[in-house]
Amino acid sequence: MPAIAADTGASPSSAQWTLTITLLVGAVATPVVGRLGDGPHRRAVVLVVLSVVVAGGVLAALPLGLGWIIAGRGLQGLALGLTPVAIATARDVLVGEPARSTAAALSLTTAAGIGLGYPITGAIAEFGGVHTAFWFGAAFTAVALGTAFVVFPPASSRPATRLDVVGGLLLGVGLACLLLFTSEGEAHGWASPWLLVLAAVAVVTLVSWVFWELRRPAPLVDLRLARGRTAGVAHTAALLIGLSNYLMITGVTFLAQTPVSSGYGFGASVVLSGLILLPFSVGSLIAGRVTRALVVRGRGAVVLPASALITALANLLFATARTELWELFVLMGVCGFGVGGAFSAFPGLIARAVPPSETGSAMGLNQVLRYVGFATGSALTATLLEAATPEGGAYPASGGYTVLGLLACGVALVTAALTATLLRGGVPAAPVVAEAAVTGQ
Repeated sequence: MPAIAADTGASPSSAQWTLTITLLVGAVATPVVGRLGDGPHRRAVVLVVLSVVVAGGVLAALPLGLGWIIAGRGLQGLALGLTPVAIATARDVLVGEPARSTAAALSLTTAAGIGLGYPITGAIAEFGGVHTAFWFGAAFTAVALGTAFVVFPPASSRPATRLDVVGGLLLGVGLACLLLFTSEGEAHGWASPWLLVLAAVAVVTLVSWVFWELRRPAPLVDLRLARGRTAGVAHTAALLIGLSNYLMITGVTFLAQTPVSSGYGFGASVVLSGLILLPFSVGSLIAGRVTRALVVRGRGAVVLPASALITALANLLFATARTELWELFVLMGVCGFGVGGAFSAFPGLIARAVPPSETGSAMGLNQVLRYVGFATGSALTATLLEAATPEGGAYPASGGYTVLGLLACGVALVTAALTATLLRGGVPAAPVVAEAAVTGQ
């Protein structure tokens, strides 16, 4: 993002939208693509989505300015809706252990992508420029499109599902207005008339969306699956952990690339900044194994509060211990372990809280809330750092990162307290159902 800002002459807060828009589109695309992929045209849906993602990569790669990069990145956000479809496909075409292992691998692709994607594209951007990195992304997705065209199986015979178009529009408009208000408030003044209009539209639209979804027989996102203590805890925690996670990831990325002349930055290259996120992926993968062992031993109720506390610790380290570059590597590993543990705990909690026939829909709701948390954290990071930038200054004051870390720490602590209180006494064991939730069986 700093490289995009430098290349286009945009402010860092404006460049931040190259990430925020992808997460925003992903939040809406996940239930839409999932619903379309449940019907008889799953193969066609996957091919169309991948084609649009390729087009988005090409659009972002062309030297047309920041607005076109943001538009292309928005199209790329549709890809975030493909993971649930891929897991559902594994459930349909494989049986037994192959289905479980394949679905487990698919569920870890996001974490693996963070640790591998950023360093690779960072290296390309550093030596070939930002637009070359986007060309690489488009080419890589084109390979996925060609592979899917050859090997992706057709869906089994099933009736077509009706898409809740109104629900999708209400969700998209509401989230877009909310994120615009969050990201532009500092630049234009929180009392700006057009921002107040945005806030009002966001509130009215999202409230209308809730009522619309609750009244629909086949809603885009079944909010009724959030009823009950355990399901409510899992969904609320997904939103809060997602928010805390992206406050830290984007903050660390900006801090690492801030020039040494600022008095606190490291002047790291784009490649090195990407490598700082590699421990996050490693920590997430390790946490997944630890979580599974704890669940098997009947200690699943402690996973989510403990993971939130570990995430809070990582953010506290970011707020207080970031004078050496190696500290960023360490705290990202700690953060990855906490976030990975939390995300690994959600399927089991949800599976215990809803009937087996509704597990997929409930996991879809959980995924949407994660992306909402990601997008909000991305937009809020830009706002906080812009507020910490002195008038006429090029970079935020170091205290802006302290505030960022403390805010993320506070969100994670609230999550820990909430989950520890509401899950007190444990949850009923249901290992078979929990495994089904993770694997899509």
